[in-house]
Amino acid sequence: MSFPEPSAVWRPAGDTERAVTSRTGSWTRFAAPGDAVGGGFGLFESSIPPDSPGALPHYHTGFTESFYVIDGRLRIMSGAGWAEAGPGDLVHVPPHGVHAFRTGPEAGARFLILFVPGAPRERYFRGLAEFAARPEPPTPEEVDAFARACDQVNLRDHPGF
Repeated sequence: MSFPEPSAVWRPAGDTERAVTSRTGSWTRFAAPGDAVGGGFGLFESSIPPDSPGALPHYHTGFTESFYVIDGRLRIMSGAGWAEAGPGDLVHVPPHGVHAFRTGPEAGARFLILFVPGAPRERYFRGLAEFAARPEPPTPEEVDAFARACDQVNLRDHPGF
């Protein structure tokens, strides 16, 4: 009897890219970008300090986004309402689902973000890192145009925000 060769993908933490995505020190680590795991999903680890913005209201057309909180408290907007997720909580957002997230003044958050299928979100997080490193912050128009190029439609005038 023959057995197939091992086909597991192993990505040691030290081999993964980490991008500082905001001036507040938020960061995202590319644990399993879609192209590293066959495109079925993308898995990213993020950390946001207390009282920091995460993402303004937005939606995606081509993939789902799920948040799994590892540590701290993550405030998540769905529709026009806000809820606070803690360790072990999961929030799933379908395509076209309007959502936003941030932290409150009392706690930061460390969480996983799962994208299905594996959209190339590392491009988006690298772009945020480039914006954060600039001496002058980008304009809202620059941010929104970049987001649209990454399948993210920002909704700055959303009533829940």
